[in-house]
Amino acid sequence: MTTWAPQKKDTLAALADEILHNYGRGRATVAVDGTDVAGTTEFADELAAAMRLKGHTVFRASIEGFHRPRADRYARGRDSAEGFYRDSYDYLTFQRTLIEPFRMAGSTGFVPAAFDVRRDAQIEPTWLTGPADALLVVDGNFLQRPELRGLWNYSVWLDIPDYVADDRRAARDLADPNPRPERNLRYSGAQELYRAESHPRRSATAIINNADVEHPRRVFADSC
Repeated sequence: MTTWAPQKKDTLAALADEILHNYGRGRATVAVDGTDVAGTTEFADELAAAMRLKGHTVFRASIEGFHRPRADRYARGRDSAEGFYRDSYDYLTFQRTLIEPFRMAGSTGFVPAAFDVRRDAQIEPTWLTGPADALLVVDGNFLQRPELRGLWNYSVWLDIPDYVADDRRAARDLADPNPRPERNLRYSGAQELYRAESHPRRSATAIINNADVEHPRRVFADSC
């Protein structure tokens, strides 16, 4: 028996309609949360595009633009799951230069990224401003951890089964000229810590099964 699967554009359009219905006036923030292989960046880009098609101003950012320096990130060891979860990102700068000024609106400028992880260096800030009615869509890891949960008007959790995550990490290693399998244990272990501490699937406004990236579908917390 063939199982029906929604088209990506339909899932995105329905989500965009829901967000704009509730947060079409003023400034609002949307988190697209998920594991390192859940597809958060692509999904957030496409969700932002779907809302722009409906005539709304949408800005994009990623937590990946707010890393801490390498020495801080690897202070517990390069392969430490706890280090990846607790030390990867500079949440104070993230809130101070992006979230808080974006919410203030008016002529206040905000910065979509502050750190270049490849160069392990701060970047020259690009200050943006926008209209009174605008959305900010942020993607990345650990966005519903306790100290960030109050930042979001709306949050999306991209849900994928563990076996899909394992397959995607294996494919990523094949494409890497210098693969480090132990890195995957760091990532998966950090996600276990995050789920135990923050229960992101339970706290998200919307859960999207993204096992099939061409046919994402909305599910609910009491479903599989």
